Amino acid sequence: MLRVSEIYLSIQGESTYVGLPCVFVRLTGCSLRCSWCDTTHAFYGGTEMTITEVCEQVQSQGTTLVEITGGEPLDQPEAILLVERLCNLDYDVLIETSGAKDIAPLDDRAHVILDVKCPGSKMTEHMHWKNLSEVKLKDEMKFVIADRIDYDWAVSILRYYRLIGRCPVLFSPVFGTLEPHALTEWVLHDHLDVRVQLQLHKYIWDPQAQGV
Repeated sequence: MLRVSEIYLSIQGESTYVGLPCVFVRLTGCSLRCSWCDTTHAFYGGTEMTITEVCEQVQSQGTTLVEITGGEPLDQPEAILLVERLCNLDYDVLIETSGAKDIAPLDDRAHVILDVKCPGSKMTEHMHWKNLSEVKLKDEMKFVIADRIDYDWAVSILRYYRLIGRCPVLFSPVFGTLEPHALTEWVLHDHLDVRVQLQLHKYIWDPQAQGV
């Protein structure tokens, strides 16, 4: 059984898949409390569903791309089985995770979007740093950046762990906190081979809207 906050069809708002139709399976619960979290509604509640029931709802949406997200999806061990089942159904499966949980048990066919927690999140101490050696070329690493301190820290992590070239690296400004042009100028000035991304869904719909 899984506790599911919501399942909905939208466009992918982030990652290298941005703009594509995608079914989101948002699982309930998260052991972290990031300062800039925009999905606090997924911390509690939700509906108990079997993996088969979740897959049936995904299949009813008529897409080939699905993202498992949260909360923190890997707080529920059954999420690993859900990812495997969806891969077996020939879905292109993304799993967005906070970086605090071990990603090694995940099906190799899935695409991990690993959030590396910058200091501004207040959750850096919870990082499972071994994950940075587990990512593959098809995966992605995301740094959510609130200010210049976060940016400089992220650059230091890129260099220390030699992440450039390992997989796509995403730099995302905290919506409403860091102006996108500032982050873009820093990246250009430092000639970083990273992708600056915005949360596209927050520009299409109300930033507070759920189910989009």
